[in-house]
Amino acid sequence: MIYLELFLNFLKIGAFTFGGGYAMLPLIQEQVAARGWLTTEELINFIAVSESTPGPFAINISTYVGMKTGGLFGALCATLGVVLPSFVIILIVARCFARFQESRAVKGCMTGLKPAVIGLIAAAVVSTGKTALFPDGIVAPFDSSFFVPVFIFIVMLVLALKKVNPVVMILLSGAMGIAAGYLLM
Repeated sequence: MIYLELFLNFLKIGAFTFGGGYAMLPLIQEQVAARGWLTTEELINFIAVSESTPGPFAINISTYVGMKTGGLFGALCATLGVVLPSFVIILIVARCFARFQESRAVKGCMTGLKPAVIGLIAAAVVSTGKTALFPDGIVAPFDSSFFVPVFIFIVMLVLALKKVNPVVMILLSGAMGIAAGYLLM
């Protein structure tokens, strides 16, 4: 039954990833690929759409995967699955954290979790970047399918360093992609 499978897989993703939506990417990629729910290219497209729509990334991506895989009820199951662990955990943490925030064990745990989350995010960046920039593997990258994403990435990196509003960056990157699609590809 696809609905139970969506719920349980996204429940596992929601329960075992810390650090937000981007830290979930490696686990989402693994689960989606293992079940053949989406191709890597479809997942990358869903990531782009999830990032450019309002709302938390994890909820957006789980909703899109669930919708593609099991329709409206699939979207509901996947979304509920990914949200439920965080909801329960935050209720428990909120109740207990004030009392234990000065604990050496809690401080040590937070010290250990931060680099792990950064490593997970870096792995997701490498994996999605490889697919976005080198969809056919590393071959002579002298065409627009290589240069356009690299150019847009560099422009967005410069704008991010200049603290340009993220909404402006998303709109601009979308417009640049559309223009490149019409002009070069």
